Amino acid sequence: MKLHDLKPAPGSRKERTRVGRGIAAGKGKTAGRGTKGQKARAGGSIPAWFEGGQTPLQMRVPKLRGFKPRDRVEYQVVNVGRISAYAAAGRFGVELESGGSRDAGGDPVTVNVEVLRRAGLVSSERKPVKVLGSGDVTEKLFVATDAVTRSARQKIEAAGGFVQLLAPEKKAATDAEPQTDAEPRTDAEPRTDAEPQTDAEPQTDAKPEIDHEGDTTTAPEGRAGAPDAEPADL
Repeated sequence: MKLHDLKPAPGSRKERTRVGRGIAAGKGKTAGRGTKGQKARAGGSIPAWFEGGQTPLQMRVPKLRGFKPRDRVEYQVVNVGRISAYAAAGRFGVELESGGSRDAGGDPVTVNVEVLRRAGLVSSERKPVKVLGSGDVTEKLFVATDAVTRSARQKIEAAGGFVQLLAPEKKAATDAEPQTDAEPRTDAEPRTDAEPQTDAEPQTDAKPEIDHEGDTTTAPEGRAGAPDAEPADL
């Protein structure tokens, strides 16, 4: 085998299509660009976001429509009337099935996020729950929740129950921050501002003046002493 016998493997190389080289070439005349139009012109490209001239999407969507606070709390809401209806229907567990909690003098029905989750009133036990005041309360309830409206609290207490608010851990941590903010205590900088006392610079300024005056007094003495010494030499 010699150098002139070397050839690429069959099918490994393909010649490029030469467009615009006559009708017989297969890609002649319009060179595969169709008949006229924007895409048939040289340099006629259309951006990917171009919508044919209609108002583009980035101009149609509303802008500057408020904001979402970073510290916003997403509550799972449930109405107090629905809680009372579930309690009356015995859907909160063993306490209702025994019948003791339905009596006027019985123990109140304990309602918290776990009970509401098992009953299907809320979807998650990880999110905080807020009790709203829509509906009537006919059962004595002990509601332990993260937030409650004033009307819901009044209805629960009017039926002989009571409400206990659960303090989130984040709020408890933030409440301790003002105690750690001992920065105002460390603001003893005004006390260390004894700079007016250390401003004895005016006194030190008086020393150069005294030195200067001493220089003026010694200079004539030296001058006077020099001529006196000359006659002594003579």
